[in-house]
Amino acid sequence: MVSVESSVKPSVARIVAFSGSAKRPSRTRILVEALGAELGRLRGIDLAVYDLMDAGPGLGATQRDALSAPALRLVEAIEGADALIVGTPVYQGGYAGLFKHVFDFVDPARMIGMPVALTATGGGLRHALVVEHGLRPLFGFFAAHVAPTSVYAGSDDLVDGRIVDETVAARIRAAAAELAALLDVARTAAPGASD
Repeated sequence: MVSVESSVKPSVARIVAFSGSAKRPSRTRILVEALGAELGRLRGIDLAVYDLMDAGPGLGATQRDALSAPALRLVEAIEGADALIVGTPVYQGGYAGLFKHVFDFVDPARMIGMPVALTATGGGLRHALVVEHGLRPLFGFFAAHVAPTSVYAGSDDLVDGRIVDETVAARIRAAAAELAALLDVARTAAPGASD
């Protein structure tokens, strides 16, 4: 007799990793990609990585219906994800303005209960609290399920496109494990999920 559970493959989660950096390559993108890679090591995912450059110059709109096609694709990718990995460079003690502007166009109803992992990069440790005092409240507004462990990396933590600080690497592993668990919870809680 064949077990039903053995014949059912777990579905692949759609993960959007979004770097709020206006540069490519960037330390912020390296960080969100590293977290995405670690999550992919833990479970099957379909990872799409975006940064501000993918939105093009049309991000300057003030109404969603005025967004350019590339900017709208970015917003719709965020809304259609099963989970998000977000990252922002820190500017003068806050998250990047254009990073926030992208989320100004996101339908809040599409973010309710969405698992999210938070990351940020900055020049030094004095910027590390941006994750807790800026990003966490933003995604709290959206009623997203935010992973408890956030990841902040300073300029000395990333060298030649690699994470060289073991504490940052450990936080990436912890955040990925938490995001994987949040995905399982979200899938179980979704309307129509089997008991």
